[in-house]
Amino acid sequence: MTTPRFHPIGTPGQPWGAAEKAEWRARQQRRRSYADDVVAAIDALRTRFDVEEYGELDDARDGRFPLYAVRSRGTDDDARPWVLVTGGVHGYETSGVHGALRFLDLHGEQYARRVNLLVAPCVSPWAYERIQRWNADAIDPNRSFREPSPAPESAALMRLVAPLRGRVLVHVDLHETTDSDESEFRPALAARDGKAFEPGTIPDGFYLVDDSANPQPAFQQAIIEAVARVTHIAPADGDGTIIGSPLVAPGVIAYPLQALGLCASVSGARYTTTTEVYPDSPRATPAQCNDAQVAAIRAAIDHALAHAG
Repeated sequence: MTTPRFHPIGTPGQPWGAAEKAEWRARQQRRRSYADDVVAAIDALRTRFDVEEYGELDDARDGRFPLYAVRSRGTDDDARPWVLVTGGVHGYETSGVHGALRFLDLHGEQYARRVNLLVAPCVSPWAYERIQRWNADAIDPNRSFREPSPAPESAALMRLVAPLRGRVLVHVDLHETTDSDESEFRPALAARDGKAFEPGTIPDGFYLVDDSANPQPAFQQAIIEAVARVTHIAPADGDGTIIGSPLVAPGVIAYPLQALGLCASVSGARYTTTTEVYPDSPRATPAQCNDAQVAAIRAAIDHALAHAG
């Protein structure tokens, strides 16, 4: 049976080779500025936080992208637990980037009195500029947190976090689920891998992904309750799932994070969650999406500190 064509690149049923990946990359155009949107905001935090360049993406075609992390000051205090926040692992997921920066600006100093903060606001700057899910090599960074990592963005973050493994109490990885997941990114994934595209649904609202190997239901519920005061929580689809996964609690699904090479597994934290904001909802504004990410981070830290004994 012939696989019908559903994507402009490649031959249906055949995985992409170098030529198809080069064609895909040639179609990706710069649509916004990492330097203006992200680096400038990080620079504005330098009077209050320590900023470090933990790596770079250096590409002959598209230029150099320094990778920045922001730390609270005085992190040599081992009495305080570590909190890791990551955003922009998928560059197109805008509120993950700007939610992380907003948290630092509005609340970072307050929480730095109780925890050591490490925030990587934009893990994938090439993809941020192109509003893309994949990196320049058509690799999903959020399936690449494993050794050896095929994605330089993921490998750089793994090196940054490695000295802290076993010391991180909370890791919040900030994401979005968008309408373009269904219209663009899932068809591209199926085409790249030589598979048939199976249409799905996009959940209308915010949800979380817990770690099925280390479930923390009360932690996830505390985040859901906090975010519900900012934006709406996604209900289950008609089949009782969200993006094909059964709910383990209202607004919560679970994945095996480490087995899938997901970012939320990188620290080995006791408390981990992946947020999923829905920016395309007519019931949510960009500001609400950023605020939902901030609310999730704060609720995650508050719950963990209250129950870390």
